[in-house]
Amino acid sequence: MLRVFHIVENRKYFISVSVTVLLIGIIVMIINSVSGRGAFYLDVDFTGGTSLRINIGQQFNNDDIANMVTQVTGQTAPQIQKITNTNEVMIKMLSIDQDTRNKLISTISEKYGITSDAFELSDISPTISAGMQRSAVLAVVCACAAMLIYISFRFRNVRMGSAAILSLLHDAFIMIVFYAILRIPINYSFIAAILTILGYSVNATIVIFDRVRENRTLMRRTPLVELINTSITQTMRRSIFTLVTVFLVLLILYILGVASIREFSLPIMIGVVAGGYSSIFLAGSFLYMFSAKPQAAAAVPAAPAKLPVTPKPAAAAAPVAAPTAGAVSPVNAGNNNVRQLSSTRRKKKRR
Repeated sequence: MLRVFHIVENRKYFISVSVTVLLIGIIVMIINSVSGRGAFYLDVDFTGGTSLRINIGQQFNNDDIANMVTQVTGQTAPQIQKITNTNEVMIKMLSIDQDTRNKLISTISEKYGITSDAFELSDISPTISAGMQRSAVLAVVCACAAMLIYISFRFRNVRMGSAAILSLLHDAFIMIVFYAILRIPINYSFIAAILTILGYSVNATIVIFDRVRENRTLMRRTPLVELINTSITQTMRRSIFTLVTVFLVLLILYILGVASIREFSLPIMIGVVAGGYSSIFLAGSFLYMFSAKPQAAAAVPAAPAKLPVTPKPAAAAAPVAAPTAGAVSPVNAGNNNVRQLSSTRRKKKRR
């Protein structure tokens, strides 16, 4: 017999876990902002800056190039990325003036014996980075709106669509706070990671909601809370197996991949865990919260208090008058009349 987990009844604990993680992320963002480092570690794609691509033509070490960039520019966190299967490197940093650029190019040229033709330099203006931020927000909003319409149309239930969207927003916010906590650069891959997790999470949620729809026809008289718990329990094994499989693949990519792959796979690993958590423990609870009708007891006016009824005293029996002397009782009077009538008849017969 299937053991049903009481997930909806314990929804307060599961929601509290998510709220705690979000609060920790907000506190970290406040601390980073006060310390002057910024709430997020924004890449030049979002802040504007200088991008430098160099064809070194030989083997090199990313740390050596990072040290040279730091010494020349004074920037403590330049992004150094080796282009796969080549001897080229991509350097992204905050905007620098022309003199600093010339000094950096000459320093790297002397180190590796290359000419100025090996350098490709480009600037990313703040206007373009502001457009990137708007595009990222717009992409997430459009994705959530499209999923809301799709889920509502498929299940013909707006409550299911609303519960799924709330779960998706949960996953997106969890990823965002981990970007702040782990100081992961927010760049082009940030948008791809967010949209990837939204697609993964909504798929896992739809599986559970589809089972809820099927069980409604099979368990018509079952209470809603028991129906949702049964549906989640029936699909839990599939959800966990899918989560573990995807997580292991991402973990291998993180271990064996280059820096850009790590920056992409780490947030997705976090998002996969958050998506599995929300699909199993939150989506069904949100559906119940949106669907359950509050059963408030109607106020019934109190009946007026009944006053105690005092019993009436029994009526006193009328006193029976004692027969006086010479008085004839009704019974004796009747007997006398019968005797007189009999004697009269006798006299008539004699005559």
